Amino acid sequence: MQERSLKIYNTDKTFFMKITNTLNKLLIPTRVGLNGIVITLKRNNVVKAYCNYKEETVVQESNKENTFSEKYEETYTLYLEAIDKYIMDSLYKKVKNNTAQEFEKAALSTYYTITSLKETQYAEYKLMKQKYLLELDYESVSAQKKRSIPEKYENFYIDRADSLYKGLLKNYAIQITDNISKFEDKNSIYESIFSTIEEYVNKILPKKITKNKEKYKDIVQDYDKYEEYQTGKLSKEDKIEKNMLLLGMSRTIFTHSLPLATAESCYQKLIADARKTIENASNEAKQEITFNLLFKLMLDYSGKLLSTKVYWDKPEDKKNYKGFESKLSNTENTSKQRDILLIKTDLKQIYNQKENYSKLIKIYKQKLVELGGMKELGGKAKTLEKFLGRKVSLSSTKG
Repeated sequence: MQERSLKIYNTDKTFFMKITNTLNKLLIPTRVGLNGIVITLKRNNVVKAYCNYKEETVVQESNKENTFSEKYEETYTLYLEAIDKYIMDSLYKKVKNNTAQEFEKAALSTYYTITSLKETQYAEYKLMKQKYLLELDYESVSAQKKRSIPEKYENFYIDRADSLYKGLLKNYAIQITDNISKFEDKNSIYESIFSTIEEYVNKILPKKITKNKEKYKDIVQDYDKYEEYQTGKLSKEDKIEKNMLLLGMSRTIFTHSLPLATAESCYQKLIADARKTIENASNEAKQEITFNLLFKLMLDYSGKLLSTKVYWDKPEDKKNYKGFESKLSNTENTSKQRDILLIKTDLKQIYNQKENYSKLIKIYKQKLVELGGMKELGGKAKTLEKFLGRKVSLSSTKG
């Protein structure tokens, strides 16, 4: 366990660490200037206020004008304003005067991309801007190799960044529950959820595990698998499985920030994506790989989400899940029987979908025949009819 855990908090391979030197160049010049001095002072103030706020043994004097919480929020605002001022005073002028280097142009571009959210997604804008400014200063401090990052500052950064990521996920969860009619808009929110979880896993999770390995021991296996998708170009199947691993880890990391209903919607989205890849598979070998991915998704969805579900909108859904779990427990030692059960279960699901799955239904029927879970008897399959509770024509499977 100890050897495996070391993989988690080694951040050398993460994307953000790869651009540490780039971000470092942004703030190093200001260390000898006014901006650098102001940022340092504001950073020290906010860390001190944070420690007072977190210290349980501190007794709040009744005659003080501000509580420790209010003082902390006040110094935090001034700290971010100092970093924000640096960006406007230094980077903006360099870009405007055409003296900026490429990494400085990219940093300012990111800054304005976040700022552009202000008019349309104000809640997301506030959270994203804070996260960006915090990261910028943190990477500047961490790049000072002459000394290690002060523990108090590290604790402040982790705690604040943690709350910002959770705030972003709550915001996306609210957006998902809204009645979004455009497929592109809803798909964009799903992508934001997965990318936010991934960013957290790369940047914050390793630091938290370093401080408390025991708390996150249950996600070690998923994290080890996730690391395999950190390099190289990913196929559609790889991206789906990577997101599945991230979603599985999120059930431990973001138990309350990513509501169960939202997580369930994300699983259903990944399952729908897997169905499409089965339909579009270019050959049988590719199709077999995607079938295995679908099976992993269904088992992950059942084991990590449905098994923890307390409130069900429809009693019938709970009954179906219990029946599925019971049947699954009897097929654990027989992969063929398990695959048959999973295909039949998903067939039952897609028959109730509005989307046209006629091509997929044909593929599923053919697969069931291959596995011996379906027989062609006079143009119909009694075994499948019994499972689905309806008549099923097999004419589409005949040559």
